[in-house]
Amino acid sequence: MRVRPSFVPLAASWVVAALIAGIEMPAAARTGRAESHKISTKARLAAIRRAQVWARTPVATMDLKTGPVGTDAFAANELVTCKYLDKVMTGATPKFTCVRGQDDELRIKYGAENGEVYAEVATTRLLWALGFAADRVYPVRVACQGCPADPHANKRDRKEQVLFDPASLERKMTGIPLETSPDSGWAWPELDQVQEAAGGAPQAHRDALKLLAVFLQHTDNKAAQQRLVCVGGGEGKAGPCENPWMMVQDVGKTFGRANLFNRDAPGSVNFEQWSQVPIWTDAPGCIGNLAPSQSGSLDNPIIGEAGRKFLADLLVQLTDGQLRDLFEAARFPQRKTATVRAAASDQWVEAFKKKRDQVVNRSCSAESRSMAPSGPRSQG
Repeated sequence: MRVRPSFVPLAASWVVAALIAGIEMPAAARTGRAESHKISTKARLAAIRRAQVWARTPVATMDLKTGPVGTDAFAANELVTCKYLDKVMTGATPKFTCVRGQDDELRIKYGAENGEVYAEVATTRLLWALGFAADRVYPVRVACQGCPADPHANKRDRKEQVLFDPASLERKMTGIPLETSPDSGWAWPELDQVQEAAGGAPQAHRDALKLLAVFLQHTDNKAAQQRLVCVGGGEGKAGPCENPWMMVQDVGKTFGRANLFNRDAPGSVNFEQWSQVPIWTDAPGCIGNLAPSQSGSLDNPIIGEAGRKFLADLLVQLTDGQLRDLFEAARFPQRKTATVRAAASDQWVEAFKKKRDQVVNRSCSAESRSMAPSGPRSQG
């Protein structure tokens, strides 16, 4: 059965178009993190029930080399000059904040051995091309004035200017994060609380997103790595959010193999690991092969036939040229450490196509969910 893509309400169509295109954010919102809106648990559940995860894009013509465009976009390997801002950064990945102009805060990840510098560019562009909500991440070089040589390790050793190459620069998706507490995000099992009858995303869209997480081996999938966002306003005194979205916001540990402690070497842009892990487990039906992580909320999700078919229909629209552009723009061939072997773009393209074939050629029986092992395992 072919799944017909559904649309969000027409009143929000302009918002969805802007979300997918990646338009420039207003100056007041151009910071490392958009101002969140604290909501009650009841309001949060109401937003989740009506949340979307996907909107139609012309997949076959999406420019994965350039990525999302706009007046605040950046060209591949563009040299970005900014001034260091001493700001607390969460997480263990090397990163810092700097300011361009008066108020344009830039969130920078850096380091040749930092897999997230490469992974986030590729994964956000793939999500964007397929129609799933994503932040915009650009592959750049950064000339940081007043930066320490290694801001993550030592903030005191300031230099006149430090060049970070390679680096990646993040622009948050336009919208207001809806949170009950800072970085509350959403856990993958909460996708099952979305109700199509209430205007939320159909099961096929939600299962497709889960399967895409498996495809990418998105290992660091704790709740804080996802974001519930109100696109186009409407949340606050005027009433509930009119257009809530559930998106994945931190995708640095992808294109490797999911692992218990979300380690960078095996879990982020590791060709040998990613190319060898199968999409499906050996169990009957359609159970995605995603090993659990210690802090994660998604592992080995059960996928329905409609969701498998929906993602397959999106993936097959990507051309070899687009895939090559994706991996070259993200600088995958440069990813090499003492334990991670470099691989050419064409090798990544072939690995992608083989994994895509595993999605396309599978048939998920109606009994998949009932045949899955029972127990406390998180199914997303």
